[in-house]
Amino acid sequence: MSVEGFPVAGRTVLVAGLGVSGVAAARVLLDAGARVLLTDAARRPAVDELTGRGAGWLGAREVLPEDVDLVVTSPGWRPDAPLLVDAAARGVEVVGEPELAWRLRVAGPHGTRAPWLAVTGTNGKTTTVTMLEAILTAAGHRAVAAGNVGRPLVEVVTARGADGLPAHDAIAVELSSFQLHWSSSLAPAAAVVLNVADDHTDWHGSFAAYRDAKARILERAPVAVADAGDPVAAALVAGHPRPVTVTLAEPAPGQLGVRAGALVDRAFAADPAGEPIMERADLPVPGSHNTVNALAAAALARAAGVPLEAVARGLAGFRGGAHRNVLVATVDGVHYVDDSKATNPHAAAASLAAYPRVVWVAGGLLKGADVDPLVAAVAPRLAGVVLLGRDRELIAASLARHAPSVPVVAVPSGDDDGMDGTGATGEATMAAVVAAAARLAAPGDTVLLAPAAASMDVFRDYGHRGRAFADAVAALAR
Repeated sequence: MSVEGFPVAGRTVLVAGLGVSGVAAARVLLDAGARVLLTDAARRPAVDELTGRGAGWLGAREVLPEDVDLVVTSPGWRPDAPLLVDAAARGVEVVGEPELAWRLRVAGPHGTRAPWLAVTGTNGKTTTVTMLEAILTAAGHRAVAAGNVGRPLVEVVTARGADGLPAHDAIAVELSSFQLHWSSSLAPAAAVVLNVADDHTDWHGSFAAYRDAKARILERAPVAVADAGDPVAAALVAGHPRPVTVTLAEPAPGQLGVRAGALVDRAFAADPAGEPIMERADLPVPGSHNTVNALAAAALARAAGVPLEAVARGLAGFRGGAHRNVLVATVDGVHYVDDSKATNPHAAAASLAAYPRVVWVAGGLLKGADVDPLVAAVAPRLAGVVLLGRDRELIAASLARHAPSVPVVAVPSGDDDGMDGTGATGEATMAAVVAAAARLAAPGDTVLLAPAAASMDVFRDYGHRGRAFADAVAALAR
């Protein structure tokens, strides 16, 4: 396989990190005839399969082996990992799985390759990229959402259908800042930076480095999209040759926005006054942040030539993802909502803004993020707070400063017990959390799981945390 001038057969490629993307990259590289070496801190189950196909297992390594031509790194590996530092010192290129996928895209009969429509941002990426997938499918494309959303891009871009043609003719691509850090030549047909807030500075080293990683998605995109309401994202597209912004207000020329309760396109429409897309009331997900996500997905689709009617049909049929502002149940007049995907303060702020009076379930791993601005902003909405997780005392201290009259319950968790590998500790912790929240809530309130923090101190991931919340609510209802 040789695509985009990138020969693979016969090259020695080291795959560093054998998570989902690393395993997928190793499989595709083996299929393409590369000599594949594997390294990770532990021997994962996939090692036996890959070595059975000819890969070499090196175990944990901090020094680059000789004769390696390319390193494909997991997004979880920080740039200061000794092996990656050694590769850079030796002049060996390090790429992520999305960059590898871009270079390995298979071509159709006329040499064309499926365009990428790319999404990044601190929050809203998965919602936006799955909205975009729904729109592209409604327009008749063989579309798929891939990347950070779950399915590895190397699998998607090398897949062929029964007819031998590429399996997909359009790809909605979600990219994290980690993935973008290791990408150098991606050229999506259009790209959006939804927002840029304080997150992952522990990985990138500074907010500026995190912002600049996000900005890489725009460098080679003919159309650059951002939320006009996010000053950092809007600044990133301001100097682009074809900037498009989305807004919750009346759209100006070059914008998609809201007019008299309808989503309106004034960036790609033939009529300079703009053309309506759909009524906001027909978008089946709540919250102003989801209106922004829908406008961003529409902008990418319109940049790719999707008709307004297909945009409206795709958005109207969208049902949202798990653990993203999902109403779990109403018990004794109290609404229980799972937004476990709100893993940082920016996401939690958007979630909390959707409900007038909230018992907030928060806490976990803050990853160095400052919660003070969030707590100060949402304090008037809070009927109570239940805290869990390793960094719960940091949130408690912020609440004492900015919402001293709000009742707060701290549930022992995180470092006090932690994950036991079975999930039993997490389930017990969440049962105690939901019981405490029920005591604080009155009819009409919303008990909102929007933790503003990562989950891996007590739970396997945010999905496990959300399922534990739903199970605890179900038990409460019984």
